This record gives sequence, C-alpha cells and structure tokens, in this order.
Amino acid sequence: MEGQAVSDALAVLACALGWLLWSVLVGWLAHRLPPRALDHDTWLTGRRPWPESRSGFEKRLAIRRWKSLLPDAGTAFPGGVAKNSLVGRDRATLQRLLAETRRAELVHLALWPFWIVTALWLPPAGVLINLVFATLSNLPCLWLQRYNHLRVERALQGRVRRPGEG
Repeated sequence: MEGQAVSDALAVLACALGWLLWSVLVGWLAHRLPPRALDHDTWLTGRRPWPESRSGFEKRLAIRRWKSLLPDAGTAFPGGVAKNSLVGRDRATLQRLLAETRRAELVHLALWPFWIVTALWLPPAGVLINLVFATLSNLPCLWLQRYNHLRVERALQGRVRRPGEG
C-alpha cells in the first residue's frame, strides 16, 4: 500500500510538473511570435460559424462579473504586455490589444491538449481529471479573449458602447 501512495504521489507530481513546463513552453513560444503573425485572424482566431456577439458573451456567460478574477500572464516574459494596460482608444493601441487577444487565444488553445499526454502515465480516471482541469482552466480564458476580441473589433470599427449602454 505504501508503494501505491508513492506511485500516486509521483503521478500527481508528474502532472503538476508537466502542466507547468508545458505552460511555460507554450507561453514562451507565443511570446516569440512575430507581430505579423498576430496582425490578422486565422481559422483559429477568426469568427466562428455559430452566431457570436459581445452581448451574447455578456448575457449568457456574465463575463463582466468574473473577468477580473482571471490572471493575465502577458508580462510573464520580458517585453510582454498586460492586456489591461492597453487602455487607449487610439488605433495603434487597439490593434496591439487585438493582437494580444489573438496571442492569448492561441496560448489557451495550445495548452488544453496536454491532458492527452497524461495518458502516458495515468489510469483513465486520472486522464479524465486532467481533461476536466484543462477545460476548466482554459475555457473561461478562451471565452474572455473572444469577448475582448469582439469588443476591440467594434472599437476599431468605431462602434464602441460604453458600459451600461444598450
């Protein structure tokens, strides 16, 4: 029984270390993306075939209530930018914020599949736990980036609504 406890502890440690290393690697690679790679939408960051709207994200997901609770790792690497520091309304600032939302979307899309790797050392129940963890830790971030992406696009098109406006 003691051997099983050690084995379980090593599996948990392997997961924690794996998630940490994968997160750092993905974040570092995304940080190194050249600006031109983020100046336009791709099939990953572009509009979806289902209806999307900023108000849909606000009403159905209540993003404005919980968005401030999510961490921003934009400054994790030298030269990075915290998305909340890009508050200007000028075109250059808004375009930079749009690029940063694309970068964050790509990061969270790339982080999520690490749960599959855990199948190398975990039983199915452990893999399922990692799938749930990956989904719960990345999906809200993806929703937030999509919400921000739509808000910034509207601002760039000159159709900005202030909080509280219809």
